[in-house]
Amino acid sequence: MKTDILIVGCGVSGLYCALNLPRNKNITVITKVSAEESDSFLAQGGICVLKSEDDYDSFFEDTMRAGHYENNPESVDIMIRSSREVIADLAELGASFEKDGDSYAYTREGAHSKPRILFHEDETGKEITSHLLEAVRKLDNVTLIEHYTMIDIICSENECFGIVGRNSDGEYSEIFADYTVLATGGIGGLFEHSTNFRHLTGDSLAVALKHDIKLRHIDYIQIHPTTFYSEGTEERKFLVSESVRGEGAVLLNSKGERFVNELLPRDVVTAAIYKEMEREGTKHVRLSLAAIPEDTIKAHFPNIYKYCKDSGYDITQECIPVVPAQHYFMGGIDVDKYSKTSMNRLYAVGETACNGVHGKNRLASNSLLESLVFAKRAAHRIAENYLPLPTDVPQAPEADIYENYEADYRAAVLSAIEKEKQSHE
Repeated sequence: MKTDILIVGCGVSGLYCALNLPRNKNITVITKVSAEESDSFLAQGGICVLKSEDDYDSFFEDTMRAGHYENNPESVDIMIRSSREVIADLAELGASFEKDGDSYAYTREGAHSKPRILFHEDETGKEITSHLLEAVRKLDNVTLIEHYTMIDIICSENECFGIVGRNSDGEYSEIFADYTVLATGGIGGLFEHSTNFRHLTGDSLAVALKHDIKLRHIDYIQIHPTTFYSEGTEERKFLVSESVRGEGAVLLNSKGERFVNELLPRDVVTAAIYKEMEREGTKHVRLSLAAIPEDTIKAHFPNIYKYCKDSGYDITQECIPVVPAQHYFMGGIDVDKYSKTSMNRLYAVGETACNGVHGKNRLASNSLLESLVFAKRAAHRIAENYLPLPTDVPQAPEADIYENYEADYRAAVLSAIEKEKQSHE
């Protein structure tokens, strides 16, 4: 198969990239599962936006401070300056956010000094991603292929020519492309406890390691402080959004004592929870929503309310058990401010990429914004510098070399993360 531009993944970054590419280019979007099974659909809290110029310095400082000042300041500036344009695009596509009269309503989450987060109930990611997906499916120049997994890239002399993929029947094939965009999401499937879908196993990282594509900060892995605790194994941990604590929920130990400021950065709150669990010898702590009015809980957090109720807890009346779990990947494939990787004709966007916005710890609700901003920049840069593939592209490797690719790739990514972690200790 030959296409002009191939996008691997259909979360917000992959979809928004497709929408911003020229309509006269043939675009193919692939996903290893169904189009609705991206982590973007799971994002609860919201999306940050620069409310006014008066909030710029505060927004910038909050992002830098949460990231322990290991952020790339230029990338942070680009994200903040581009935020209103992105929100306008989403609104035009039909995405709706909570209003206070005629104006947007803003909520606040951990490590934010001011409310600046737009939201749609407690499923902002679903609201945004579903409208992006609907818009992409209407485009005549885009082909969406579900249940097709990238196994490898086709490359030579630091230039990418497409991918090797495998369908659900185990059949291998090649997709050649003038440009390839990796948007494969995070690495939660590598962890026992994660809020991510289990199929997110760092595929792009494995391919990058194999072909010496530059990576950055791959040991920077965020643990979310509050996921619903339950005995036994689950497909994924259910996230209890940061915005719940932003609205006034507090963390309590087994004696009903508050032990941390819930609005500190995620890594700080997570460390405090682990310390309290160790001190008390417990498997979880408790989250109390007693300070939040019942009508606010049911209006702002209807899905969290329903999930907990179905699990035996009425969050309007009682505390719920929560425990930290792997949530987000701040590191990834090293990209520049236009999302280009160290390999020519290859771009990376979303959680699989690292442009330095998040530093060592992501500020709450910056993930959707960062993914969208830099996906659009990738699309525009590809369009500006577009060059068709040369005629003498290399052949794809024989399929039998991929017999054990899943186990091999998983081991390679985990080994690289551990090696990077040890280098920082």
